[in-house]
Amino acid sequence: MRARDLLAPFPTVGLDTPVLDAARLLADQDLPGLVVVDETGTPITILPGPEVLRLAVPAYCQDDPALARVVDEAHADTFLQAVNGRKVRDALPDPPRELPVTDPDATVLELAALMARTHSPLVAVTEDGRLLGTVTLQALLDRVLAA
Repeated sequence: MRARDLLAPFPTVGLDTPVLDAARLLADQDLPGLVVVDETGTPITILPGPEVLRLAVPAYCQDDPALARVVDEAHADTFLQAVNGRKVRDALPDPPRELPVTDPDATVLELAALMARTHSPLVAVTEDGRLLGTVTLQALLDRVLAA
């Protein structure tokens, strides 16, 4: 089993995509993250879903989750609106994470090792710099557990 056998088309976003649009894409398609591409469509990084939350959740709640209880329910339900006007580039970690990218011939073990090393639920599969699709953690586990 190779990466080419597990890859699936996957939505991409650009650095200037609004974070709210990225969050909607994550939610609407039940995705663990998104592939971020440059203006030529070349993958540059992965935006995991928790990074969108990191940008939206107030720092004091991240530092001490118990403080989130002091926020009334009406405001707590709208916390994601804090990213309104922000771009995907604002949600990316600094320094940037290693791009989990491989070629179509990667084995299942190579994919798993790359996901584990990069802490990414996605691996971009490219050929000649062109994104062919992605292998998700779910697809990888489904394949390994079925064996």
